Amino acid sequence: MEFIMKERAYHEKVNIDNELKLRELIQTLPRFCREFFIGITPSTSSRTRIAYAYDLGVFFHFLQESNPSLAKTDITDFPLSLLDQISPLDIEEYMQYLRVYSHNGVEYTNDERGQMRKLSTLRSLYNYFFRKEMIKKNPAALVQMPKRHEKNIIRLDIDEVAILLDEAESGEKLTDRQKKYHEKTKKRDMAILTLLLGTGIRVSECVGLDLDDIDAKNNGIRIHRKGGKEMVVYFGDEVAEALDDYLDERLQMHPQEGSTEALFLSMQNRRINVRSVENLVKKYSPARDDGEKYYPA
Repeated sequence: MEFIMKERAYHEKVNIDNELKLRELIQTLPRFCREFFIGITPSTSSRTRIAYAYDLGVFFHFLQESNPSLAKTDITDFPLSLLDQISPLDIEEYMQYLRVYSHNGVEYTNDERGQMRKLSTLRSLYNYFFRKEMIKKNPAALVQMPKRHEKNIIRLDIDEVAILLDEAESGEKLTDRQKKYHEKTKKRDMAILTLLLGTGIRVSECVGLDLDDIDAKNNGIRIHRKGGKEMVVYFGDEVAEALDDYLDERLQMHPQEGSTEALFLSMQNRRINVRSVENLVKKYSPARDDGEKYYPA
């Protein structure tokens, strides 16, 4: 008897891939960090833990580069007692370092948002071991968060939304090369754009949709929010019509292995990814007075 294993849901695949990546990253950090990541697992998503691992890697590389006594010590051998030797001034110096630094020949920069995230990661690390009474000091809690300068949120108005959808349907302003593929992707692109505009879901939630996430009877889609929470988002007739048009086409396609349940497929018949959706939105977006294009909110 032949058994056919059901393909894993997209969010399950993402979590598995993230967990495997996290294990690789933890191997490059001080050994005591492993206990930290085990401790925060119940309260954080796999994506958040990966971000923490990257951020902590930057911090420990900074300590190694800036402190001569650590220069010849492998980062994985840093002891937990090192955290008690760090002062608030050291962390402020680290925040300054984050503005621009080089690692392995690559230059990196961080604006206020990036600095805030990395300080927040450091605070989480310190808070964990401080609450466990494994360290005596918590200097990260004494460092003030960088002041964040709010950016103006640029949204498409009603006319610009109409222009975007008209362009996605007609493809008149596309380059000759883009027009060659437009007829093949038009229904998919219209469905994606109409769904994003009509529901306000995130691009990552859009690419994670499977065929059985659509509730055609009630005009709803089941999405997976951050942290693994599921919810149903409802949509109007315009979205339903665009999805129906695309589904007629989608059900005739032959997905690659690993993408058989995916709702939106790429030209290679694999689950479309976040960057591809961002690029198609940018491709169709109307130009502003300054000539730039913006994503719909």
